[in-house]
Amino acid sequence: MTDDRYTDQQTDEIDESGEEQDELYEHFALTVDKGQTPMRLDRFLTVRMEHTSRNRIQAAADSGNILVNGTAAKSSYKIKPLDRISIVMPYPRRETEIVPEHIPLEIVYEDDDLLVVDKPAGMVVHPGHGNYSGTLVNALAWHLRELPLFREGNQRAGLVHRIDKNTSGLLVVAKNELAHARLAKQFFDHTVHRRYTALVWGNLPEDEGTITGHIGRSPKDRLKMHVFADGSDGKHAVTHWRVLKRYGYATLAECRLETGRTHQIRVHMAWQGHPLFNDERYGGDRILKGTTFAKYKQFIENCFALMPRHALHARSLGFVHPRTGEELRFESALPEDFRQLVEKWDGYTASARQSLDDES
Repeated sequence: MTDDRYTDQQTDEIDESGEEQDELYEHFALTVDKGQTPMRLDRFLTVRMEHTSRNRIQAAADSGNILVNGTAAKSSYKIKPLDRISIVMPYPRRETEIVPEHIPLEIVYEDDDLLVVDKPAGMVVHPGHGNYSGTLVNALAWHLRELPLFREGNQRAGLVHRIDKNTSGLLVVAKNELAHARLAKQFFDHTVHRRYTALVWGNLPEDEGTITGHIGRSPKDRLKMHVFADGSDGKHAVTHWRVLKRYGYATLAECRLETGRTHQIRVHMAWQGHPLFNDERYGGDRILKGTTFAKYKQFIENCFALMPRHALHARSLGFVHPRTGEELRFESALPEDFRQLVEKWDGYTASARQSLDDES
């Protein structure tokens, strides 16, 4: 039997947790021996895989995460000699020790299968690249420390998607293998409802639109993602947007993810000439639109100081409950810094209109 369980595939992760990825990564792979007698798939894998229960394998198979010769197979499948078996998940395999940390979490919903967290800006989702403590995963390891899924110190335990360090908003976390497998499948199939609120530079050309462009790592800067318009590289990505409020020099918009590539909203909007307000990585941390008046410059600097991060909030999250089949929908109000930023722009545009009215 050939065992390739430690062969990872390419990851799009960069120096901080990005938006979700739509990629299946091989976590375990083997080729069945020539002399193998017929055996149920779940029983065969339980014998071959250390520290993995039959229930865990069955949950993975039920969710389409076990492939035999490239096709999803059920637990009852009878393996044959030379079958190629692989277990795939929508995140790369990693080995990092997780230290549980007693970090407060804003939990908006919790039951026996999952919880929904409203993540504050500044919190990294999982450890890595210089952020090995204080992450959401460290907090979950403490909060859910009595559950089997979180006892092994797996840095991906319970995670089915993620958002950037400086993006605030909603995340769903699985509490057991069944929930994890079924939720991950929903994200992979693009059936999850996700809405973001963003403040972008410039006046968007229409009231709504769609951005389509392959996203991959930038060939010039490994810390940035890049849009490959001709599809020559990267992965297919689609972002839908609609205008919520126009400020002339900036636009408040709702963004809906059809796919979930790393930094997708940020890089798609920047590619269209509308980077997120105060997004230092994609050029939104300087004055891109507006006047040259000192008063306006001071206004923008005050806005940057008020919200010293990119203006993006994961506002709405909806999915089918992995056990009951019930459709769940959650909403998160704008955090205080984002709310104050919007109020500041409201005040600025109202003042500008008043000045025009006075002059006319």
